Amino acid sequence: MHTAVGKTANEADVTQTDKLESLKASTRSKIEHPSRIVKSLFQYKKVSYKALDKNTAQLHTLFALANLMTAKRGLLALDGRVAP
Repeated sequence: MHTAVGKTANEADVTQTDKLESLKASTRSKIEHPSRIVKSLFQYKKVSYKALDKNTAQLHTLFALANLMTAKRGLLALDGRVAP
């Protein structure tokens, strides 16, 4: 069966599925990169406090520091130097 645009219904579903998978992959990549920085640079593996507020505060601090490290690398790249 052809739709008005000339594609079959199955081809339209495939393109919708591809768009959805691309969106999920894009979101995943935006989350995994800062998480990798926190895990590798600050050796954050698991929660260390029983209080949820302390864990949340620690994660916010670590991700803020990861954002600063990312910005530092970008600024040093513009200047032509390499980040340590």
